[in-house]
Amino acid sequence: MQKNATIKVEQVNNHIVNWLKTYAENAKVTGFVVGVSGGIDSAVTSTLCAQTGLKTLCVELPIHQAASHVSRKKEHIAQLKKRFPNVESESVDLSNTFEQFKKDVPSSKNETKLNLSLANTRARLRMTTLYYFAGIHGLLVAGTGNKVEDFGVGFYTKYGDGGVDLSPIADLMKSEVYALGRFLQVPESILKAAPTDGLFGDDRSDEDQLGASYDELEWAMLQDEEGKNTTDFDGRNLEVFNIYKRLNNANKHKMNPIPVCEIPKDLRQI
Repeated sequence: MQKNATIKVEQVNNHIVNWLKTYAENAKVTGFVVGVSGGIDSAVTSTLCAQTGLKTLCVELPIHQAASHVSRKKEHIAQLKKRFPNVESESVDLSNTFEQFKKDVPSSKNETKLNLSLANTRARLRMTTLYYFAGIHGLLVAGTGNKVEDFGVGFYTKYGDGGVDLSPIADLMKSEVYALGRFLQVPESILKAAPTDGLFGDDRSDEDQLGASYDELEWAMLQDEEGKNTTDFDGRNLEVFNIYKRLNNANKHKMNPIPVCEIPKDLRQI
């Protein structure tokens, strides 16, 4: 199931950088703010933004973060600052804010739902903070979601890391993000790290949560786009395809436009 990236990395890199720069200039803003997590997606996104020559503000937003995540993002930001004079950084520890939030809202006896809700709360606190920086500096919030996450399995938090102004890598499969990351000389520690959303305060990986690797999910997404169904597979392939279809269906509410109840014309006064 291993999917090898087939993009022309240098040309894709230039295309995205030009797209970012043109969008920012048309929007009459001075640059971008990126939440940097220590993962490949935010590392690639922030490097793409930095190449525009516009202000690129990398923001660390730890909430009881695992030490390995902290060290990776600090390494990346330090490297980026050396390479690009337009890169700046901020660090806001939201751990106390998160703990205060937990004190101010009622708890729940359903531990599974409680933990998931609090994980999503972390992402939404980070989104709010990114927009704070965007507001005071006149910047756009650059999203870090890739195609598999954003349009395949919906592996992101609605109005959390899904709350952005523009998405530079959302048309790239995960394997293509890695290929671009190698071209951009993203730190090896990030390239080798197991992908994780870091929303639970531990080292659980995305694969632990999803039940399949990104290579597998990318394969399943391509099979689904080709019109394949469960009768076409067996064994692990069938298991992965079912995981993909279940997540894709469950998270349609994230991918589709917000439903609007339209009022019929005959119910409006003339």
